[in-house]
Amino acid sequence: MTCETVPRVRIDRVFADDDRRSALHDETFWSLRETPKQLSPKWLYDHEGSLLFDRITRLPEYYPFRAERSIILERAAEIAGATAAETLVELGSGTSEKTRLLLDALVAAGTLRRFVPLDVSEEILRSSAAAIAERYPELAVHAIVGDFERHLAAIPPGRNRLVAFLGSTIGNLHPEGRLRFLARVAAILDEGDTLLLGVDLVKPADRLRAAYDDALGLTERFIRNGLTAVDRELGSSFSSAPLDYEATWDPVRSWMDISFRAREAIRIPVPVLEVEVELAADEQLRMEVSTKFTRAAVEEELTAAGLRPTAWWTDGPGDFALCLAVPAAG
Repeated sequence: MTCETVPRVRIDRVFADDDRRSALHDETFWSLRETPKQLSPKWLYDHEGSLLFDRITRLPEYYPFRAERSIILERAAEIAGATAAETLVELGSGTSEKTRLLLDALVAAGTLRRFVPLDVSEEILRSSAAAIAERYPELAVHAIVGDFERHLAAIPPGRNRLVAFLGSTIGNLHPEGRLRFLARVAAILDEGDTLLLGVDLVKPADRLRAAYDDALGLTERFIRNGLTAVDRELGSSFSSAPLDYEATWDPVRSWMDISFRAREAIRIPVPVLEVEVELAADEQLRMEVSTKFTRAAVEEELTAAGLRPTAWWTDGPGDFALCLAVPAAG
């Protein structure tokens, strides 16, 4: 781990470039052998992808950002009172735009002393951490360049930590991955610590499809940028292959399946991994899933991971929810 201090911001790099590259290469090597073949969604969030996703959150079809923001806006003071957080940790922090509503409430409550954003994108993290430090001069900002699935142990100790995992990012994990992740969160939480989890809720399929296949095609651009990122890193040619974008609702797994489908049989060499990917005509190449939840399902998964739900809030239409949870022994 390397540590760097710039004015009022500490930056820990627990995921060095070489380590990150090696881990992503290994993950990609094995995911291309799964059924269906998959590319890690982590490829989506290079600098360009992060900027594109920020634009997606403002599209009229993309309700999750607005719905979650409305809950935070309404409940931030209540969350601050319930947690009395001295440290706010944000996993997969990105630009931390919605999180500023929580920061405002916690600062107003007089408890908050430190903000700890953790994100794999160093460029975005540096920019957002500097902006937070400028806006909240009374807070210490301790940024961590890392992967929330691998580097929870890098979160600094402290009393009354509130760990926020927003945006329903947890829905991008498969069920077994969600259980592993939540169990790891439970393992790092001490008495007095709290998890704030954002989850997208099940709703009619037409609204879900529109959110992931918008009229402007911005989501498709975002997903295709992931192919460009793979090509740049691995010397492949996914971005120029005859692949059609599709976003479909799977009611059995309760997730949106974000994929490409081959228009014809193709072979794509991946020189850095020393493999060749073969796709038959009409074969799927998955980029991401986005699970949608019910309250019962969320509470069941939290309980199985060793966490105890203590509060549940939704927006007016019931599109999205925030759940507060503590260690089961707490």
